[in-house]
Amino acid sequence: MNTILISIIAIPIIEILIFIKIGEKIGALNTILLIFLTAIIGIYFARIQGIKTIKSGLVNVYQNKLPVKEIFSGASIAIAAIFLIIPGFFTDVLGFLLLVPFTRSLLIRSILTKKEFNKKESEIIEAEVVDEKKDDL
Repeated sequence: MNTILISIIAIPIIEILIFIKIGEKIGALNTILLIFLTAIIGIYFARIQGIKTIKSGLVNVYQNKLPVKEIFSGASIAIAAIFLIIPGFFTDVLGFLLLVPFTRSLLIRSILTKKEFNKKESEIIEAEVVDEKKDDL
C-alpha cells in the first residue's frame, strides 16, 4: 500500500522534472509535440503487439493449452498502453519497455516463478475424526 502511495506522489514529480529539463533543451512546443508523437507511436505498437498476443493465445487455445503467458502478456500490453497515453517521458519509457517482447517475457517469467504460482505441495492436513460415545447407564 505504501509503494502505491509513494508512486502516486513520485511519478508526477519525476515527470515534471523531466518536462522542465527537456523543455530547456528543445523548447516547449517541441516538447509537447514529442509527447504527442510518443503517444501515437506507442499506441500503434501496442495495437500490433496486442494483435500478435491474441493470435498466439488463440493458437494455444486451439491446441488445448492454457494461454497463461498470453494472458500476462496482454495485461502488460494494456498497462503499457495506459503508460503511453499518460503524458510524460518517464511513463513513456516504462510503456515502451513493457511493449518490447524481451523485457515483457522477463517480467512474466519472474511473476510465474514465484512460489505463489508454483505450489507443488498442497496444504492439506490429514486428520482422523474420533467419535466417542459415552454410556448413558
